[in-house]
Amino acid sequence: MAAVKIKISDYLAAHRYLRLGTVTPKETPQVHTVGYVSRGCTVYFATDRKSRKAGNISKNPAVAYAVDENYGEIMVIQGVQMEGRASLVTMETEAIKILDLMARKFPGLEKMPANPDLVIFMIEPVRGFFLDNTVAFGHRYSVDF
Repeated sequence: MAAVKIKISDYLAAHRYLRLGTVTPKETPQVHTVGYVSRGCTVYFATDRKSRKAGNISKNPAVAYAVDENYGEIMVIQGVQMEGRASLVTMETEAIKILDLMARKFPGLEKMPANPDLVIFMIEPVRGFFLDNTVAFGHRYSVDF
């Protein structure tokens, strides 16, 4: 299981965007493209506290996300699918560390205008999958956290 966590962690570190699945208060699924940073298999993203995703998470912290690439051939597809629980990062010292990671991963981020409604979410993994079509079509490794 440790090897799967390492595969997931390495893949997350090598990519910038994920597609985050949330559920609205009316139980309608929504997908959001999100820039993120990761530490191990835990991911963090910033958003406006008035955004749809923030509102959805405040009502239901269960989320899922996928990270992959636009592969040209089906048999080389690799990717990560995760199920997790999202929560606000409330400690200022932790938020500063996450923002520093984001600034290093996304050059030019410092040029964004200040937003007093900016919040940072952490997604702690519950279950993860590493897809690897280089092994076989539809092959995936799974791990519980």
